[in-house]
Amino acid sequence: MDSLQQRSSTVQEPPGAVPAYRPTPPPAWQPRTDPAPLLPDAEPLRVLGTDAAADADPALLLRLYAELIRGRRYNTQATALTKQGRLAVYPSTTGQEACEIAAALALEERDWLFPSYRDTLAAVARGLDPVQALTLLRGDWHTGYDPHEHRIAPLCTPLATQLPHAVGLAHAARLKGDDVIALAMVGDGGTSEGDFHEALNFAAVWKAPVVFFVQNNGFAISVPLAKQTAAPSLAHKAVGYGMPGRLVDGNDAVAVHQVLTEAVARARRGGGPTLVEAVTYRIDAHTNADDATRYRAAGEVETWRAHDPILLLERELTERGLLDEDTRSAAAEAAETMAADLRERMNADPVLDPMDLFSHVYAEQTAQLREQAAQLRAELDAEGEA
Repeated sequence: MDSLQQRSSTVQEPPGAVPAYRPTPPPAWQPRTDPAPLLPDAEPLRVLGTDAAADADPALLLRLYAELIRGRRYNTQATALTKQGRLAVYPSTTGQEACEIAAALALEERDWLFPSYRDTLAAVARGLDPVQALTLLRGDWHTGYDPHEHRIAPLCTPLATQLPHAVGLAHAARLKGDDVIALAMVGDGGTSEGDFHEALNFAAVWKAPVVFFVQNNGFAISVPLAKQTAAPSLAHKAVGYGMPGRLVDGNDAVAVHQVLTEAVARARRGGGPTLVEAVTYRIDAHTNADDATRYRAAGEVETWRAHDPILLLERELTERGLLDEDTRSAAAEAAETMAADLRERMNADPVLDPMDLFSHVYAEQTAQLREQAAQLRAELDAEGEA
């Protein structure tokens, strides 16, 4: 009976047949590493509103607050510029400012930031001129700034293609002996791209000093996260590549800064890559060209407004006696000064040179590019004479 039960639970073989050869897998199948330490916590890490907030540096809290206020004003001003026809498109990060600011502040000057098209605020918080950060979205000139000068890769419009670039730079820096970290930002939609898989796989195998920062804002344009993945969280995907996954409240600026700073430090000391998922929400539409009311309810948005990153930080600062009217006014005035300067400079018509099409394509122009440039120059000269 025992033998019969055993046979019925496997493959049924004809009576008298020689049992099929079923070898035990060799040792190579064993896991390369213990998966337990790589698993993210069951709940997103929070600092604000918990006992851990008491240990937060007051100077850091005040800097985060000033940057959040400026970031919110930057988002509203850039959105207004699209309505005035001064900006072609703008993907707002209203509601996600804590992620953007924390990403910029977690890096040292020598490190590199690899942003997506939505991460203009992170670039500005890192020190980039606000007008240069919007130049690409205006359609004026290449990426709008010198990536090497600012250690900010070009704003990446194709989903997730910046991730393999970040891995390549980080790996090359390590081979050269440079103490450089790459932080690559991507949205939840980008995690469904093949580039995401390739980047994480290479980074983990090479132990590249790179941090993958996923801003899970709930929607890939109109597609909710539940229709993209059945994973417990996006942070859990890290385990499949052999790197730690961290889950954090993306509206808690202090928590995001803490997690990213730890991931950057780990990468710098040779610990390899980390995947960080920040759970946040896109308050505005995908871009000014999107109608978000077609795929989400107003009540859902209002629920997230109550978890606004600025409100969370203001509450902590107020309870600790760090936020008075002078501090509020100073932050608001600095933000208005930035917005006024951005508005004035974006209202000026740009002076464009069509020959710039051929600049910065290759270090040395190819024969084909030289031919095309000569053809365009001849057409421009003929047009000028006419």
